[in-house]
Order: sequence, then C-alpha cells, then structure tokens
Amino acid sequence: MTTNGTELVDVPAGLRNVVAADTRLGDVRGTEGFYHYRQYSAIDLATACGFEQVWFLMFEGRLPDDHELADFGERIARLRALPRELEPVLAAAAAAGSEFRPIAGLRTALSMLAAVRDLRPLWDTDAPTHRADALLICAVTPTILAALYRLRHGLEPIAPQADLPTAANWLYMLTGELPDPAAARAVERYLIATIDHGFNASTFTARTVASTGADIASAVIAALGAFSGPLHGGAPDRALDSLDEIGAPDRIDEWVRAKIERGERIMGFGHAVYRTDDPRSLMLREIATALGGDLVGFATLVERRVVEILAELKPGRRLYANVEFYAGVVMELCGIPRSMFTPTFAVSRVVGWSANVLEQAADPRIIRPAARYIGPPAPQPISTRG
Repeated sequence: MTTNGTELVDVPAGLRNVVAADTRLGDVRGTEGFYHYRQYSAIDLATACGFEQVWFLMFEGRLPDDHELADFGERIARLRALPRELEPVLAAAAAAGSEFRPIAGLRTALSMLAAVRDLRPLWDTDAPTHRADALLICAVTPTILAALYRLRHGLEPIAPQADLPTAANWLYMLTGELPDPAAARAVERYLIATIDHGFNASTFTARTVASTGADIASAVIAALGAFSGPLHGGAPDRALDSLDEIGAPDRIDEWVRAKIERGERIMGFGHAVYRTDDPRSLMLREIATALGGDLVGFATLVERRVVEILAELKPGRRLYANVEFYAGVVMELCGIPRSMFTPTFAVSRVVGWSANVLEQAADPRIIRPAARYIGPPAPQPISTRG
C-alpha cells in the first residue's frame, strides 16, 4: 500500500519486535531471561553497585571512579530541594480528588518546575544543558513524590538529607525516620533493577516527545502518563492486592482458576518480552526471602501455584511472575505505603527515561509513523439536511 507516493510497511500490532531506533543504553533478551545497562548485566549492577553509580553509568556511559561518584552525589544533593514556588502546587495536587494519585501530582509539579526553572526545548539547547536539566528532573522527583504523600496525609514534607543516597532518602522522606540499612539496600537494589528495560511504552513515549525537540520535562511527563497504566508501571500494588484477596493457602487454587476461567489477567504474571523467568523477579524473590516474614512464604506459594495452574490451563504459553509481583512484597516489607509502590518505581525509571531522552536528543529526526485508514471511503459529499 502507498500513500502520497510512499510505500507503507506493515508491522505487527503493538509494534512487537519492530526496531525503532539504535541505542547504547541497554537491551532485553527475553528468551534468555537477561537484560543489561550499557555493557553490564543489570542484575549484577544491582548486586554490586549503588544507585548513584548506575545513574552515572546511564548518563555518562561508564561507571564513575571514587572522585566522580562523590562529585556526582554532591550535585544530586544540591538539586533535590524543592523551589518555594512549588509549595502551593503540591498542596493543591495532594488534596485533589477523592482518591490519591501521586503520579498525576508529579506530572503537575514537574510542569510547574519546568516553568519555574525556565527549562528550554532540547532543540534550542546543547548537550551539557540537556544533562543538567535531566539531573534536575531525576533528583527532584523523589522529593516531590514524598511531599505529595505526606501532604495528603496531613503531614509536613520532610527535606532530603544531603548525606543520604537516593534509596535511603526516599524512605526517610516518606517516613520521617532514618531507614534500617537492610531495608534501604533492598529498596536500592530494586531501584537499580528498574531503571531501564528496553523500549517499553513509557520509554518509547519519552523518546517520541524528545524527538520533537521539546523540553525534557515534557518528555518525562508524557512518559509518566504511559507509566500510570495498570498494564505498565501501575501494577505492584495490584499484585499485592491479589495476595490479600486470596487470603489463605487453601484458597489459592480456587481463586486462580476462577480468574483464568473469567478471562481476567492475574496481575504480577506474564511479560511482553520474557518467555522465561523475569530476572528482576528472581532477584526480588531473593531479597524478600532475606528480609523474611510470613508474607514471603505465602507469596512464594502463590507464585508456584499460579505458574502451575497457568501451565495446566494455558498449555504452550509460558507465563511467569514478573517484576511487579515480588516488587510489591519487598516494598511492603520495607515499610513503603501501598499507594507509593508505583511512585517508587517512578523514582528509578525517571533516570532511564532521562537517559533515553538524552540519547534521542542527539538525533534530529522526528518519530512520525503512519496509520492505515480503515473508515468509510473519502471524500464523500457533505449533507446538512436532517
């Protein structure tokens, strides 16, 4: 098929397996159950590194030395504080609606931040400015989200501590207490493991907006819109809700079979790319087991039975626990409120979005696919008679 003399190329629904760009940021190898950031295994990085080291890697293409890491940490610490102009915006966003929607509040706050800080279009600025704007957006995101949570619950926001890294600061700003080191490290490993994951819906959205030359805040805000969907980032709390619904080991099979028979999705299982165990889920199960508690044993039992029953009722389809299933368990064990599960995911993924925006900004071509029109033939005469 052609349009305007141009040959159109048919692609699979959802752009499955369509290569839309070249990237140096990483890849997901679904059949192997492996993914990486730059040249390093993402799971190895989550085991051996701190969040700031991997953040530096995503922006700069290499791991920092000790001096670079210290300087990077100081820069981030200076950027975490919120401008005073955001205070009324945060108060209004936190109070809005009968249901607390922190991702919506974050979108609103980042729009205001872009105006306050005069963030200019990527098209009109240079690479150092792009990096500076990206650092600001990433550094301030946890502060905004924590402030929204506390304001919604009638509490005063807590300023970040300059000597705490990202994960520990996140827990501190939410709870007002210095976190247990084991909990802080568990959350840090989760954050590292979720920084980036190929051309998922939100990352592709960020790159599409960046390809127009818009400012980086606009690209991240658009990505947040895609990320808020239950089929993407909005699932960790729903996966834990499923454990609550099941309630007890003797109800697992009945609950799972009923879900499958009704054609309903079991949140926390299945993935668009992985055809084997999700490596993030395996790591988070290990973290949850180390943290301990009855919830872990129950979650492990549910996971095993869901996989077994899915294999029985849907033969030929290999469905396993994805990152959201054990992410909810780990966050619950670390004291993160359930309403802040998806925002915690956003704290890390904003770094991946920003790294993708920085990469996309170096390409002057706009992302502009085509669509096949399948409506009534055009043109048709217009009739205004009733």
